[in-house]
Amino acid sequence: MLSSVTTPQDLDERFRAELAGLVAATVSRDLDEPVREDTALTGEQARALYDAQSTSRHLDLAARWLRSFDAGYYTIGSSGHEGNAAVAAALRPTDPALLHYRSGGFYCMRGGQVAGSDPIRDVLRGVVASAKEPIAGGRHKVFGHADLHVIPTTSTIASHLPRAVGVAFALGRGKRLTPPGGGHGWPADALVVCSFGDASINHAAATAAFNTAGWCDHIGLKLPLLLVCEDNGLGISVRSPEGWVAAALSSRPGLRYYAADGCDSAATYDRAAEAAAWVRRYRRPAVLHLSTVRLMGHAGADAEVAYRSPAEIAADEARDPLVRTARLLVEAGMATPAELMTRYDEIGWEVRRIAEEVLGEPKLGSASEVTAPLAPRRPVRVSRAVGDAATHLADDDLATDEFDGELDDDLEFAPAAPAGPPVPAGEPLWAGAEPPGQDAAAADTSTVAEEAEHPDEADAWPEPTPPEPEPEPRAEDGPELEQRPVSGTPRSTGGGHPATRAAAFDGRLPELAGPLTLAQTINAALTDAMLAYPQMFVFGEDVAAKGGVYGVTKGLRDRFGGTRVFDTLLDETSILGLGLGAGLAGMLPVPEIQYLAYLHNAEDQLRGEAATMQFFSQGAFHNPMVVRVAGLAYQLGFGGHFHNDNALAVLRDIPGLVVAAPARAEDAAPMLRTCLASAVVDGSVCVFVEPIALYHTRDLHTENDNWWLSDYAPPSEWPAIHVPIGRARAYSNGPNDDLTIITFGNGVRLSLRAAARLTAEGIACRVVDLRWLSPLPVGDIIKNASDTGRVLIVDETRRSGGVGEGVIAALVDAGYVGVARRVAAVDSFVPLGPAANHVLVSEEQIIQGARSLLAR
Repeated sequence: MLSSVTTPQDLDERFRAELAGLVAATVSRDLDEPVREDTALTGEQARALYDAQSTSRHLDLAARWLRSFDAGYYTIGSSGHEGNAAVAAALRPTDPALLHYRSGGFYCMRGGQVAGSDPIRDVLRGVVASAKEPIAGGRHKVFGHADLHVIPTTSTIASHLPRAVGVAFALGRGKRLTPPGGGHGWPADALVVCSFGDASINHAAATAAFNTAGWCDHIGLKLPLLLVCEDNGLGISVRSPEGWVAAALSSRPGLRYYAADGCDSAATYDRAAEAAAWVRRYRRPAVLHLSTVRLMGHAGADAEVAYRSPAEIAADEARDPLVRTARLLVEAGMATPAELMTRYDEIGWEVRRIAEEVLGEPKLGSASEVTAPLAPRRPVRVSRAVGDAATHLADDDLATDEFDGELDDDLEFAPAAPAGPPVPAGEPLWAGAEPPGQDAAAADTSTVAEEAEHPDEADAWPEPTPPEPEPEPRAEDGPELEQRPVSGTPRSTGGGHPATRAAAFDGRLPELAGPLTLAQTINAALTDAMLAYPQMFVFGEDVAAKGGVYGVTKGLRDRFGGTRVFDTLLDETSILGLGLGAGLAGMLPVPEIQYLAYLHNAEDQLRGEAATMQFFSQGAFHNPMVVRVAGLAYQLGFGGHFHNDNALAVLRDIPGLVVAAPARAEDAAPMLRTCLASAVVDGSVCVFVEPIALYHTRDLHTENDNWWLSDYAPPSEWPAIHVPIGRARAYSNGPNDDLTIITFGNGVRLSLRAAARLTAEGIACRVVDLRWLSPLPVGDIIKNASDTGRVLIVDETRRSGGVGEGVIAALVDAGYVGVARRVAAVDSFVPLGPAANHVLVSEEQIIQGARSLLAR
């Protein structure tokens, strides 16, 4: 038997002994009757549960057997948690599930509910890292399968809970916003189930998810979410204090609390069915607290006798859920001990047979095989998607000669002001300009600082109409919770999609408004994107009623309504989790993180969740998302390091993540369109870093030169100005350039100003704007560096871990033989006020760096 070659044998032997000791009932019930008087669980259902639980148990034993001769690589098991199979039995197989790593019983039960499924082979292939494993393809052992609507998660610390809230949020809005393709085909009345361990409830990601679920319920948002806590009382060796989990979960506002003995399949089924019915009917969140046990330790290498007494271990063994399910059937007269033993052995031999079969299956054989699903790039399709969006927005009836003017700071039409002259192809932005002195630079920086201090007074769309007062909260805590609008959301939001592009812009099309700032351009690009992608929605802190702290999203809620543009609670983890879940459901989320420094609170939602989804599902699941982040430094009059963060290393370190950093309005709109198209086409996760200090900048060299403004391109021109991911932009591109300055963000403006001054000294500079920080535009870096043989890297991030390190590495890897040096920010946080000048890159440092290169 399988038990003779698996470890530990004692669990298997104890089960056999317990089963043999059961006495057959003298009275039999029919299989379609309940197994006992106090339950709705029928004999037929109980037998299916016994099969699923036995399968899960044998898979645990097989995993340890495989590990004993180095053929298996994962031994965290579900023994003692098999009662969660009853949760699956109480749900529908089309309810999306995000599972705890001890939810093996659930997975086996779900597999039994879907014809053609093979959960035994699925799990064993994951254990041996077979490339044929159906979800992760040997990249990790996870519970997941698109056909079973089980979304893979590798979480050990509840980082999947915020995503679960996001999926539920999307399902809750399903009747009002149906995304193209319907996501994964989840029914309109589906609910989301998400399981996790008791120790995980203490993690920040879990508390964020609980809080957000309760917050949504409090304001009346539909959130069909069933959270399932599998409480075995241990986090590896650390005990959960007696009563703590129940107290913590039952006291959560907005979460209806249910509890059951998770070792009693009948009690678990009844309570899970009750909770699921409530969630499904009222579209509100609930938590099911299951008391379970952990058998065989945390994992194969865990000697639990080192921290648990024999009495504790014996007490857990006495609650073995597999034994108790067998007892249910025997005492009801629906099976004999011998029949159940035979079935247990049949399943064991089936597991053994399949385990031996998968041993010989191929493993991932190369780095390219490993990374294939990580971040697919189909640039031709992305380019085509940009063109399709442009075509979609074409309005043949639009008169293009109705008005002539520019948008002022409130994007109202005003007499056109002179802009900088157009720059011929190949000419630098400083062509024909007098080299600016230090006074002009200081004056311009002062203007930016003043605008940053009072962002709402700078380039902003008109203030929206004040929202109607919210209704008073209902006093009763009944299930029929009224649908209340989110704070600051007007009731008269319409369908969230203007009939025409002209209507969306109130007849004031941005391409006819004259040169725009970076902030104005992003606002216009977001408006066009909302028209092109009906599944897109914008959300974050202060993005709706206020229109963003810098006015970048001002007016969007009025144009598209509170369903598609809304304010969230103040929690970056929940904001990203909301986007991750909604993306899975077929929507196109565009969350805003108010400042780059705030992103660090929630980085694992990008690293551990967003970037891994396609990797661990071989593209079966996507979470497309474009995260807008106001960031970088040079807000000299405002904020200190929390509003002037220049740390991007953690983003560039995440495999597959796209990081964009537009410096100018002219690039911002095409780059944003590329990010959105890539999210739709390839499921990309993009971070769009917007330099705060450049939001409202107008001038490059001298006051009122307007050379930092740019015209907004009409849709007909979008295909021609498309900016592919990983392509840089060069300013000046002549054969006699003396050196190449490679930079990005605020460094572009600083470098262009420095280049103008160097031109006056007879030094010809080529300034290269990276535009994309991950992946870096390596080809463009090498070409422009080799053309001059002298490279100055201007890096506004920190010297250690900054973008410049990646540029240097790219040059070295390519065999670059010229000279290079860096000018980078000091390894310091950005201080308040003028002290920032001591740690940030300055125009003077760039000039000195260029001179030193030429002196070599």
